[in-house]
Amino acid sequence: MTGVRKGLAKVEVALKWDPSPAGTPANDLDIIAAVYGAADLHREPVQLVHFGRRSPDGTITLNRDSHTGQGFGFDEVMTIELDRMGEESRRVVVGVVIQNALAGAGGDAKTFADIGGTGFRVREGHTDLAQGDFGDVSTATAATVAEFLRDASGAWTLDARVRGFDADPEEYVRVMGSVR
Repeated sequence: MTGVRKGLAKVEVALKWDPSPAGTPANDLDIIAAVYGAADLHREPVQLVHFGRRSPDGTITLNRDSHTGQGFGFDEVMTIELDRMGEESRRVVVGVVIQNALAGAGGDAKTFADIGGTGFRVREGHTDLAQGDFGDVSTATAATVAEFLRDASGAWTLDARVRGFDADPEEYVRVMGSVR
C-alpha cells in the first residue's frame, strides 16, 4: 500500500444564507446531490440525495439542514465520501434549490436576488477547494455549485462552476445534470 493518494476522498459542501426579514416567510434553500453512473452521465442519476432522501450506500450524508437560514455560519452541510463510492459512480453534481415557492419581488418565484447573504463552500478536511455566492446567477431559482468527476484512473476531481437554472425544485432534479 502506498502513501500517495490520488484525487479527492471526502468532501464537504456547505451552504449559507441570511434569515428573511421579520414578518416575512422564511427562505428555505436545500443542497441536492445527484450521482450519475458510467452508463448515463447526464440524464438519470443513480442516486439523488436531499432533505428527506438518504444515500442508499451511505456515501452522502446531509449533516445539517436549515429551513430558515438562522444559525451561525453555514446552515446546511453535506458530506460526500467519493473514495467509498462504487466503481460505477462516475459523476456527482451538487446543487442548491430555493424550496419555498412563495413569491419574491414582483410576484414571481423567489430567486437568489431575493435572498440575502447566500454563499457556498466546498472543502476537503480543513482545505477550502472552492467558495462563492450566487451573484452571477441572481435571477435563477436553482444552481449547481460543484461537479465531481472520476477519471480513468479512479481519481476524483472538482469543477466548481456556478450554473443557474430557472426551475422549480421538481424540475431542477431532472435537469441539474444535463449537458449545457
